[in-house]
Amino acid sequence: MAKKLYVGNLSYNTTEDVLRNLFSEFGSVASAKIIVDRDTGNSKGFGFIEMSSDDEANAAIAGTNGRECDGRQLRVNEAMDKPRRDRPSGGNW
Repeated sequence: MAKKLYVGNLSYNTTEDVLRNLFSEFGSVASAKIIVDRDTGNSKGFGFIEMSSDDEANAAIAGTNGRECDGRQLRVNEAMDKPRRDRPSGGNW
């Protein structure tokens, strides 16, 4: 079963391809997603990687947490399964 990882402290210049390549050293990457601000399209400095198995995810955490990528020291851990909240999209609350 796939396991989702949180990747924090990303450079604003890091791309999903860079993340995918970094994490593919540890196994099969099912998905790579950098979270962006919906208004500006700029990176928020964190993202998520989904590894194909628990063993690959554990190896990826051990191999990338604290590792430098694009000049920043990554923070990597297992993502928490919290339901996504819907937020208002404009100034009309």
